[in-house]
Amino acid sequence: MHIHILGICGTFMGGIAQLARAAGHRVSGCDAAVYPPMSTQLEASGIDLIDGYGAEQIGLTPDCYVIGNAISRGNPLLEAILDRGLPYVSGPQWLAENVLQGRWVLAVAGTHGKTTTSAMLAWILESAGLNPGFLIGGVPLNFGASARLPASDSPFFVIEADEYDTAFCDKRSKFIHYRARTAVLNNLEFDHADIFADLAAIETQFHHFVRIIPSNGLIISNAAEASLERVLARGCWAAVERFNPPAGWRCDGSDTDGSLRLMAGREEIGGTIWKLNGEHNRANATAALLAARHVGVPFDQGLQALSRFDNVKRRLELRGTVRGISVYDDFAHHPTAIATTLAGLRHKVGAGAHAPRILAVLEPRSNTMKLGVMKAQLPASLADADRVFCYSANLGWNVAEALAPLGDRALVADDLDELVQRIVAAARSGDQILVMSNGGFGGIHGKLLAALAA
Repeated sequence: MHIHILGICGTFMGGIAQLARAAGHRVSGCDAAVYPPMSTQLEASGIDLIDGYGAEQIGLTPDCYVIGNAISRGNPLLEAILDRGLPYVSGPQWLAENVLQGRWVLAVAGTHGKTTTSAMLAWILESAGLNPGFLIGGVPLNFGASARLPASDSPFFVIEADEYDTAFCDKRSKFIHYRARTAVLNNLEFDHADIFADLAAIETQFHHFVRIIPSNGLIISNAAEASLERVLARGCWAAVERFNPPAGWRCDGSDTDGSLRLMAGREEIGGTIWKLNGEHNRANATAALLAARHVGVPFDQGLQALSRFDNVKRRLELRGTVRGISVYDDFAHHPTAIATTLAGLRHKVGAGAHAPRILAVLEPRSNTMKLGVMKAQLPASLADADRVFCYSANLGWNVAEALAPLGDRALVADDLDELVQRIVAAARSGDQILVMSNGGFGGIHGKLLAALAA
């Protein structure tokens, strides 16, 4: 089969492309700007890429067009497909019908932590010899790829289960298509303001997700989240295991010595030493261990795997150190994620009068942030930063006004080169520069390192 993918350079659609190619299909695709790193990954897999959405691409005559959710009506290629009555399908539906059908799907949902928890879970299953397939919205360092088909003898597939809508033709959340047997509900708060009116609307989609978990399945839910308790109260037909207080299952430990201990109430089930830190990652680990146990991986084996877990690219990833100044990259873009990431780095480098300074560099790039829905939460989310630098291009709200509570700790610029110059001018040896964006941010990491070196 020849499939042509619209919006192929996004993480999810690029993952589908790689799975389809590995399954033996001919794959081509297009995007508004064919860009690395996904473009280079796809080309290395033998996938033909086209820049733009020209209607002439119907001349490729594929068997099916797979439509990404970034594609909307008015797109010239989509309009040509519709006008001619050509076969098309959404990415999640193609995945469900061609890859997930008949498999034991382990789906990780939630506002935060989906990528890290999915990567942990896939690595635990891999370490146990279960050879799972996976599709993850990032690149787990233990695998070096965001997507993989399962081994021929493995029924297991781990997927990051996104609540964003499916496609222009299907406004259900993506995770509805996956028919999970093991479902992790990490957390739930308001996000995606471009498609959801409020938190209640997202809770309804999570309720739809819970409705299709089979009775022999398992839901692993964060007991600390009132929103998830409301979702489960609307109807649940599978067993539920809860983690985090007030439930019994939790992981504790210390960022100082890297300890990780799985607890059932006051009883320690097992422990290890690992490379991650922060309460959020210990919660992610608890969910991954419980999900892995559902497919037969004992806790001690799961903990051993976590001792060798290397996290995911763009999660407090150190991009380089120049003149004693370290530059980190992180995917954080929601205020909760920003606060969590800053807290994690603060734990890592220490606190107090003589601790290294943290210079937070922020690009409010997600659809929710572009709308300014959460601008009031930004100052509090940046409390752990000593200085804040924010890129304000292409925003319809006044960033400087929103960050005014931070006083002279905050600087706003709408020119990227000017922003780099101001950061470099402010930086001194020992500083930790933390760049946070869910996009490429104009290659600012390399520009900062080059400017610091110069």
